[in-house]
Amino acid sequence: MAISVSAPAHNCGLTVGIKGRVHRLLIHNVNLIPYPLSFNCNLSSPLYLTPTFSAISASHRASAISNSTGIESTVVSEETTNVLDDVQVFDLNGQGVPISDLWKDRKAVVAFARHFGCVLCRKRADYLAAEKDKMDAAGVALVLIGPGSVDQARSFSEQTKFKGEVYADPSYRSYDALRFVSGVTTTFTPGAGLKIIQLYMEGYRQDWKLSFEKDTRTRGGWRQGGIIVAGPGKNKITYIHKDKEAGDDPDINEILNACCVQS
Repeated sequence: MAISVSAPAHNCGLTVGIKGRVHRLLIHNVNLIPYPLSFNCNLSSPLYLTPTFSAISASHRASAISNSTGIESTVVSEETTNVLDDVQVFDLNGQGVPISDLWKDRKAVVAFARHFGCVLCRKRADYLAAEKDKMDAAGVALVLIGPGSVDQARSFSEQTKFKGEVYADPSYRSYDALRFVSGVTTTFTPGAGLKIIQLYMEGYRQDWKLSFEKDTRTRGGWRQGGIIVAGPGKNKITYIHKDKEAGDDPDINEILNACCVQS
């Protein structure tokens, strides 16, 4: 398999060779680089990985890392919570429910996926579910919402065995209300590409059938998601992370501090 992203190159290169066995790539924070880079990655058996990166000055890299997570806030606007109160999502049985009812009577960690076929979103589901015992102990629900149909949500749930609740938002209105970023430039980034390589090496796979369904191609594939901590109370959103690009997961400790640490 060959993967390539290209852009103007600078005078610096990095080559990593992996022979005989697979080594996990340590690529944390690479997605934060706001400068052009290029890489070529060839995967075969035995496995070879040969990316070439553009140079970045130390000051620029430090600046990028300082903004590593998305946007956190203790509140969202009243306008946003009012809009969310009118957004309907659907459970795996096709039953509609106002989205704010998901945290009306409880606290909940609510993750928003790019779309139900996304390999990065499957990783997000696992990385949150790995901490579900701590959420359960604190009485916090774990919820994942994806833009798309109930059938797509069912497929995602069956494939991932996600331990939390799964809902579909076919209207995409929750994503609009929370003003998650959207666009090709936030989807096809060097950092996202490198994360996908890492996830494939870990055994994760994209569901291409779901990914290429018409509605996902034209809408869901370009909209990034995020994570909120909300409730109890319809208008109580105490934490929000908005993905800057595909695969922009916040530090899990931020979420646990927001949902499960008593003030």
